[in-house]
Amino acid sequence: MNNFWQDLPKPFFVLAPMDGVTDVIFRHVVTKAARPDVYFSEFTNAAAYFSEKGRQSTASRLAFTPDEQPLVAQIWGTNPEHYAFMAKGLAAAGFAGIDINMGCPVKDVIKTGACSALIETPELAAQLIAAAKEGGIPVSVKTRIGFKTAKTEEWLGFLLRQDIAALTVHGRTQKEMSKVPAHWDEIAKVVKLRDEIAPNTLIIGNGDVQDRAEGLERIQQTGVDGIMIGRGIFTNPYAFEIEARPHSREELLGLLNYHLDLVEGATHKMAFAPLKRFFKIYIRDFDGASELRDRLMHAKDVPEVRAILAG
Repeated sequence: MNNFWQDLPKPFFVLAPMDGVTDVIFRHVVTKAARPDVYFSEFTNAAAYFSEKGRQSTASRLAFTPDEQPLVAQIWGTNPEHYAFMAKGLAAAGFAGIDINMGCPVKDVIKTGACSALIETPELAAQLIAAAKEGGIPVSVKTRIGFKTAKTEEWLGFLLRQDIAALTVHGRTQKEMSKVPAHWDEIAKVVKLRDEIAPNTLIIGNGDVQDRAEGLERIQQTGVDGIMIGRGIFTNPYAFEIEARPHSREELLGLLNYHLDLVEGATHKMAFAPLKRFFKIYIRDFDGASELRDRLMHAKDVPEVRAILAG
């Protein structure tokens, strides 16, 4: 098995999987701004992928282009048979790795027993990891430090005993959602556990990191191998920039126009309304940004957005 994780530079930086955000289009926008070392797809339901109709409905979530490697497909669900089937399909499609979502805290998801609910059912979590390995490509896990309370040693120690390629630790419990600062002291504990239990498993820290500079500080503080940036990309599309610098209004609007170019050239039809969630990424930190963003939020389609930007 080609384990790309072991070939990465250290430290490395990862674009987090974000539902409705990190599709093939936005990943290309991030690449144009400042390329991360590893990409993750949006998370995709293994149960849906298991049926032919479901595979068609999830195709846009798993769409990618050859220049996006290494790209990891993040999956979720509770059925080992579905995981094994999907893992083989993802490997055949050319993904570099598979990541299991054991961290999403959304109530409708955890009601199904999936994602962060798996913290409470470690035996099932182990079965899902074993099933995902049937694809023959590296398997990693993204999770939290506990469900209602932190169980760092118990839960993360358990995962480290599953022989996984990498472990991303979001420094909060499911109950905490994103309401409190991430507990980086707990993430540091995971690094020590890794050194004792699974020296070859890479540890990726996640939680509140805004850019590469802050990520480097967290690496020095905790000893993690890499940093995953998620919501930070919404305040700075250049978050992965090696040498940070201010970006002009023209650069930010150029990035938005590039995003629009990709939307118009997409092979699958895209609804316009979800595009509005991205405007705040580009329309910020310059004179008149608030007024311009308000006008764009009232636009009805891409041509109208183009006209407003050109006006």
